[in-house]
Amino acid sequence: MASTERIPIDKQTRPVYRAQVAVAVAVRDAVAQAGLDRTVVELVNLRVSQINGCAYCLDVHTREALKDGEKAQRIAVLRAWRDTDLFSDVERAALAVAEAVTDLPSPDEQDRVYAEARRHLTDDQFSAIVWVAIAMNAFNRVSIVSRHRVDPESWKS
Repeated sequence: MASTERIPIDKQTRPVYRAQVAVAVAVRDAVAQAGLDRTVVELVNLRVSQINGCAYCLDVHTREALKDGEKAQRIAVLRAWRDTDLFSDVERAALAVAEAVTDLPSPDEQDRVYAEARRHLTDDQFSAIVWVAIAMNAFNRVSIVSRHRVDPESWKS
């Protein structure tokens, strides 16, 4: 019988993982150049990770969001962001785009989401958010496939 032990692909094939990290650095630069706040980026990272069910990335990006000044209440209700008044138009646009990039709905639904988002995001911001979602989806998959574990000590100072 074959082993079910997971291979940590980030460690097994380090050059590819380093290239993925380089993509993340380029995405961070694009976000900064587009004038997007780190809070928006962490909301996107969290929402994508919620959709994908990546516990490891949820742990990491919840801590990052809180460190960047995000409120616990907004993180707690993020899955239901459409049902609250806690998020700005830019954040709502970014979250909708992130969901569309992650779920890949029908072309008509993508067009609707993108048209609405472009009312609130510049072209540079829209592109940067798409890249944030793409990069987060990739990291989610690395963590899920590798079965990265949440460290119970990660929240201790």
